[in-house]
Amino acid sequence: MSEPSHPWDRRLGFWWIAEDHPDAPAVIESSDGARTYGELAGDAHQLVHLFRSLGAAPGKPVAVMADNGVTLIESVLACQESGMHLIPLNTHLTAHELDAILRHSGAAVLVIESRLTGLLADLDFDGLDVAVLTIGEADGSTSLAAARAGHPRTLPADRSPGGLFVYTSGTTGKPKGIRRPLPEGDVGQVSNDAAVFGRAFDYRPFEGPMLVSTGMFHGGSIAYFMGGLNVGHALVILDRFDPESALATIEHHRISSGYMVPTQFHRFLQLPEEVRNRYDVSSLHSIVHSAAPCPRPVKEQMMAWWGPVIWETYGGMEGAATIAKPRAWLKKPGTVGRAVRGVQLVILDDDGNELPPGEVGDIYLDNGVGFKYHDDPDQTDSVHKGRRFSLGDVGYLDDDGYLFIADRAKDMIITGGTNVYPAEIEGVLLDHPSVHDVAVIGIPDPDWGETIAAVVQLVSGVDWGDGVRDELIAHCKGRLGSYKIPRRWVAQDDLARTEAGKLYKRKLRDQLLAAGVL
Repeated sequence: MSEPSHPWDRRLGFWWIAEDHPDAPAVIESSDGARTYGELAGDAHQLVHLFRSLGAAPGKPVAVMADNGVTLIESVLACQESGMHLIPLNTHLTAHELDAILRHSGAAVLVIESRLTGLLADLDFDGLDVAVLTIGEADGSTSLAAARAGHPRTLPADRSPGGLFVYTSGTTGKPKGIRRPLPEGDVGQVSNDAAVFGRAFDYRPFEGPMLVSTGMFHGGSIAYFMGGLNVGHALVILDRFDPESALATIEHHRISSGYMVPTQFHRFLQLPEEVRNRYDVSSLHSIVHSAAPCPRPVKEQMMAWWGPVIWETYGGMEGAATIAKPRAWLKKPGTVGRAVRGVQLVILDDDGNELPPGEVGDIYLDNGVGFKYHDDPDQTDSVHKGRRFSLGDVGYLDDDGYLFIADRAKDMIITGGTNVYPAEIEGVLLDHPSVHDVAVIGIPDPDWGETIAAVVQLVSGVDWGDGVRDELIAHCKGRLGSYKIPRRWVAQDDLARTEAGKLYKRKLRDQLLAAGVL
């Protein structure tokens, strides 16, 4: 492969890199083996032909429930060059949750790990028109490998930019889908434009590789590994995160960039000092974190160890909001940064009035584009004030325009970098005959950021010692993903509510923490 005379003078974006430098490494290490840009482009072309043959098209998305590896990457690329939406699915979903998403989205194709095909037995396929392909062999199912074998790896016709269609749990307990508007124009030019995202975090062209150490189904993870690919960073993909193994990988591959969540930082810092000092991390240049608040002491220790290479971003799949550059954070510890280009941040009081610097209120942003929750106008309207929308957080801006997060207005729990909405869990628990009332709250956890606690008021005559806790856990297992099941359980005689029927969750949490119950 001939190297560019200067990488900044060359076209960027995955498709143009694949065209100009097909032998450049795109995946150095993964459970699926290595790939060059040219090979990965051919893989994606083949999937376009396959998905179209199965009925996928603009408006009929592809859903992928895959472990870390190449399958999710090539599926993202296939949708991005064919005008389709890709739905990345959390591999911890239950059959009930999977069924709801497939129906709500109108997915035409489901690609699923063979180890997860037990979920299919619990799906009600009546009225569900979806073709199922398994990653690996599974009895009674068609494998992705077999289905794609008869399709060419040639450039597909009618190429147009596609995008993501991401689901999170709604505060009402229903799936909440965010289907981004699709860009227009040439596929190569759009991917070149997308390279600006990676470069915003100082991902330097052709100066990888990049470490992929979080669950790749997460929308944030996809944004960053695609940001890396679009600037020429080859990927080193871990099946699962282990702090010492990750350090060894950083040293072995001379990792330059990556995306992490604060829980991983905490795990790194739990290693004995002699283990941490054993590995050379001097190659690190830009590690971005998001998805959950990072405790200030944790970030300070990581900066002291790795140097000023840790970037922070605040936002959601609804839209990006801020970036905190490493040296800016060191000057203003605790900030999540200033607004990204094209975004205006405001802090509003309960009446919608704009607050001055230093005053805490609801955080709203205007990115000039907006978004809609799929087929849910009420949910969409609930987070908007005109063109401005909120991610449900409260905070303040300082005099220099730096944002500081104070709390989450919607009681959302973030555990291990994953958003969990209490109302969904409460709805499941309230369906159990022994439960009279319940409050699900997040409590501080040094490892996961927060852990989920359920404060339960039992029906009169039912005693907590009668094995009710085990019953409730079993009840949840059939209807909730494992990461949503409460880890802490407390019996309470009465749960105070407002006249409007809302729980005093913050007061309840503070009281129980102060009493040492949680």
